[in-house]
Amino acid sequence: MRDPREASVIAVESRRARAAVKRAIEAGERTPLVVALRAWREANSAEASLRVTEFLGSIGGIGAVKVPRILTELGISPRKRLGGLGARQIEALSGWLRARAPHENEPLHRARLVVVAGPTAVGKGTVVARIRETYPDVKFSVSATTRPPRPGEVDGEHYLFVTEVEFDQLVETKQMLEWAVVHGQHRYGTPRGPIDAALNGGSSIILEIDIQGARQVKNAMPEALLVFLLPPSWDELVRRLQARGTESPEEQARRLETAKVEFDAQSEFDVTIVNDDVDAASEAVVHLITDI
Repeated sequence: MRDPREASVIAVESRRARAAVKRAIEAGERTPLVVALRAWREANSAEASLRVTEFLGSIGGIGAVKVPRILTELGISPRKRLGGLGARQIEALSGWLRARAPHENEPLHRARLVVVAGPTAVGKGTVVARIRETYPDVKFSVSATTRPPRPGEVDGEHYLFVTEVEFDQLVETKQMLEWAVVHGQHRYGTPRGPIDAALNGGSSIILEIDIQGARQVKNAMPEALLVFLLPPSWDELVRRLQARGTESPEEQARRLETAKVEFDAQSEFDVTIVNDDVDAASEAVVHLITDI
């Protein structure tokens, strides 16, 4: 449990950081658009923690009377923080800011590789599937694996299902960005070509992999953004694994032991997202991609 005194110090520092951002806007040292872009790119920044009401109120010429009207026009709740806006709200607010300052040409979109990882059974596949369904313009990397398809999985869509020999060839010809043996059984890897093609073309791309793979990607591409999905609790993780019904009891026990080790890796990641609601978790991941 965190020491109350430590929590108090952190809270004071956070308030001071937010106040500094507001003063910078009011003084004209930072433009509202630049502050908003930072909030949407850096989920843990002081800019992201600003309430939208505070943010708008810091802009010259906008007082307490105008703020509610603007929020209603943009479809944004006054309780929202700048870093907690949905993709459509970001689009609406960024458009409004650009209309007020058309000379600001900093691009909203920046191609980036977003790596989604987390402990086994946390729901990575479910979150990614929801993003595919809700945001059809988002690009995804398709991993290669030597394991057989699970019921409902489609080759080339969920994974590239390859033989051991084919996997060896991909590794030997340096076509893999990363690869690893997962749970001591099957190999998984990420073909580098499609990712390079997407980034070079100006499109962001999501990669869903395991912890080992995420580490390799960060070493190979330091600019990649690593996202760690967390379950609401350990008991919920166990329940999800058992409810999945795709592993034997022995395999479930092995995966849970692996999960205990995987939990310790979250400090290595840039962003953590609790997957207690699939829609909310999916939207939180999409927030990190600004080219849709």
